[in-house]
Amino acid sequence: MKAYTTYHLPLDLPEGHPFPLYKYRGVAEALRGLLLLEPAPEVPKEALFLAHDPLYLERVFREGLSRKESLRLGLPFTPAFLRRALHAAGGTLMAALDALEEGLGLNLAGGTHHAFPDRAEGYSLFNDVAVAVAWLRRRGFSGRVLVLDLDAHQGNGTAVFFGQDPTVYTLSLHGERNYPLKKERSDLDVGLPDGVGDGAYLRALEEALEKAGAFRPALVFYNAGVDVLKGDRFGRLSLSLEGVAQRDLRVYRFVKEVGAALVVVMGGGYNRDPRLTVEAHAATYRLALSSLA
Repeated sequence: MKAYTTYHLPLDLPEGHPFPLYKYRGVAEALRGLLLLEPAPEVPKEALFLAHDPLYLERVFREGLSRKESLRLGLPFTPAFLRRALHAAGGTLMAALDALEEGLGLNLAGGTHHAFPDRAEGYSLFNDVAVAVAWLRRRGFSGRVLVLDLDAHQGNGTAVFFGQDPTVYTLSLHGERNYPLKKERSDLDVGLPDGVGDGAYLRALEEALEKAGAFRPALVFYNAGVDVLKGDRFGRLSLSLEGVAQRDLRVYRFVKEVGAALVVVMGGGYNRDPRLTVEAHAATYRLALSSLA
């Protein structure tokens, strides 16, 4: 089984910046020997133009982002950052093709769900899932798609991308008072109070999956953010490692029950203990292998 990774791509960050660059290498190393790790390829520009606003893309490639736009992004715009974003989106696209062929596709990056059709936001330059869906549609895939977003933050960009698409169901389970301040409308939004632990979270997830199951998706994109862990710098929820594992197992059981193919993308994770971030992410992929591969 192969997985795509961007850990080999450098990125210079200001000293003390909270972006968890360490986790991409750490997760890849934790899974080495269990998966065939392949460098994520650059996404075809044609795929980007199928999803994103052409004027936005042309400006990004021609001149980058303004200082104001970089502040909204939360990262300095550099050629290295653009390259990583292109390859992260390429990893999700390739994982989607793998999923349709083999039932499971894995990207050890991606989950950039705050990117809108015409703007960058929240560490997200391109919306990798929206780009992958657009590419699959162009290649003739017509099945129903579920975007299951269990990152601690609402997938606001994803909600906008698919807001008028009846063939894609967006489900976001997130902190109600967390970023983004202005929530967009998913097909199903489940906002949770700060500090929610394992029990309440898993009950809410079970109810949400039951509703999503009625959609009968053929393909599921799982944004498996681990910023739901207690101690995350930005997550504001309080799941344990075991709680995150139970979350993942419920998702994989759901996928088997509905008979869908699955793409797993990494999503957020910013724990004050970097080892917990790496451990939780790696466990998500191990469980996917043991449950579905």
